[in-house]
Amino acid sequence: MATHRYTVIFEREEDGGYHVFCPTLPGCHSQGDTLDEAVENIREAIALFVESLEAHGEPIPREDLLIKSIEIAA
Repeated sequence: MATHRYTVIFEREEDGGYHVFCPTLPGCHSQGDTLDEAVENIREAIALFVESLEAHGEPIPREDLLIKSIEIAA
């Protein structure tokens, strides 16, 4: 089994908890009441997403992201 590494982004929800998604895998989202739960849930979501791609003979995306924080005056 190959190992894949993906960047995920966590967003705090207004009503508590976290929404998390993987930009390299469009449509691969999850959530959790805590950060730890969100991490575990997105791990599972990514594994299932990749498994589905493999089952359908589709290529597994390789991450090619550059993430940088910028500051603006507003």
